Amino acid sequence: MAKFEQTDRQRMILAGVAVLLGIAIKAPIFVIAGAAYLLYIIKQHGFQSVFNSNRSRMETIDLRKGKKFAKWFVIVLIIIAVLPFAGAFFTVIEAGQTGVGSVFGKVRSQELHSGFHFKNPFMRVTKMSIRTHDYTMSITHGEGQRTGADAIRALTKEGLDVDLDITVLYHLEQDNASEVYEGIGLDYDEVLIRPQIRSVIREVIAQYEAKDIYSSKRQEASQAILDQLTHALLDRGIVVEDVLLRNVQLPDRLANSIQLKLEAEQDAQRYDFLLQKEEKEAQRKRVEAAGQRDSQRIIAESLTQNYLQYLYIQSLKDREGTIYVPTNPNNGVPLFRGL
Repeated sequence: MAKFEQTDRQRMILAGVAVLLGIAIKAPIFVIAGAAYLLYIIKQHGFQSVFNSNRSRMETIDLRKGKKFAKWFVIVLIIIAVLPFAGAFFTVIEAGQTGVGSVFGKVRSQELHSGFHFKNPFMRVTKMSIRTHDYTMSITHGEGQRTGADAIRALTKEGLDVDLDITVLYHLEQDNASEVYEGIGLDYDEVLIRPQIRSVIREVIAQYEAKDIYSSKRQEASQAILDQLTHALLDRGIVVEDVLLRNVQLPDRLANSIQLKLEAEQDAQRYDFLLQKEEKEAQRKRVEAAGQRDSQRIIAESLTQNYLQYLYIQSLKDREGTIYVPTNPNNGVPLFRGL
């Protein structure tokens, strides 16, 4: 058995420092290496020599029991040291997230879906959200992602400046998360989505006149922006769900002119409606008059002398005190006059 010297004691101290340092910085390799070196020194010199250089005081200690105790001591020390690092061997991906793994800077192409996963303790897992997010650029201070006013200013077809409030709904495509992480990073909304939104909006708005975006063709412009954004971002791993063109702010003079024009158009449409209503009413009255005329003609043709006399006689039967006197139809003289 080798003699335990001062240099061996210094090495044991360094090994203990390595174990403590590994625990402090969460580096299992330092803990395992330090503990293994401690075990090597104890095995080489014996438990009795290591923990007490004065042999005369340790003669009653059984050397074999000392080695066994040292062995278990080191094993317990390793277990205690490794426990804090148990989480390095597995990871849990929450619902609505995906995990991107990297080992020493090299990104794995296979994403970790939601659930429990065992992993290489040296692999770093970066969690990225795949839920729906919104990116808002607004005229109102503090409403969007930026603190100040962040509206998009674009030129219309006739060269006028308009400010646009817009919200884009999007989510990260799970199967492309590793490519986004490796090629762009975690702030892909600022690096990729924001510039694409501004570029596409300016390109689309240039195809419309200001009054059309302000009124009748706003939904059409939103759909055109959605189509172009989807085409631009889908290959980069971003799925655009919807584009909301929430507000269009025009120069004051232009807005007033458009408002007056729209009111005039609405008035003209209202007058057209009233005119059509009066025409329908006149047509209805003509039809009603024609019906009455035809009805009177038919009635007049059916009113003969005999029919009128019949109607007169029928009307007398309901009158009290009426006496029926037969008359001669030729001269109207009562038939009982000659009696």
